[in-house]
Amino acid sequence: MSALPQIIPPPTMTVDEFLDWSGDGSAAKHQLVDGEIRAMAPASIRHGRIQANIARLIGNHLGDGPCQIVVEPGIVPRVRSDANLRVPDLGVTCESDELAQQTLLNPILLIEILSPSNQSETRANIWSYASIPTLREILLVHSTRLAAEVLQRQNDDSWPADAQVLGPGDTISLVSIDFRCSLPDFYRGTRLTAPRAS
Repeated sequence: MSALPQIIPPPTMTVDEFLDWSGDGSAAKHQLVDGEIRAMAPASIRHGRIQANIARLIGNHLGDGPCQIVVEPGIVPRVRSDANLRVPDLGVTCESDELAQQTLLNPILLIEILSPSNQSETRANIWSYASIPTLREILLVHSTRLAAEVLQRQNDDSWPADAQVLGPGDTISLVSIDFRCSLPDFYRGTRLTAPRAS
């Protein structure tokens, strides 16, 4: 039995070409970084549980209002927007989806879950997201310990030099969507919140 041929993409692409691209024949997800296609490794089960918990909690909070949470949206930063399409874990927008567009327009909140294997790429994405004028907050949630980092755009439209760092006893407060919850709520169903045997 012969293997399926792998489709080799061109060395560089624009966002429009990337959105029209049928993939490389694998089941891998990809994002476009400075015109180069980069494969994204499958998430761990813990990463997926954290992502599902956050989506559920924020989705329930937003209800049927004008703002909605989207899983793994395509995001086009304003920096080199013709050659970059990033894929955060979650995004919130208050824009209608009637146009059935392939990218999330005008996000107000983007959420990334940090895994040991992708920290440098994820942190690079964060600063490209900061170029989006409508974005008010960026949340990074760690997947190996109860910790999160929140970046909130300031009143003068600048971003702080350092994120607010949260730990196990802290409450997450996302001003952009008027949302609050205990940080451990994001980790339900993971070993990070399982009771320890005495």
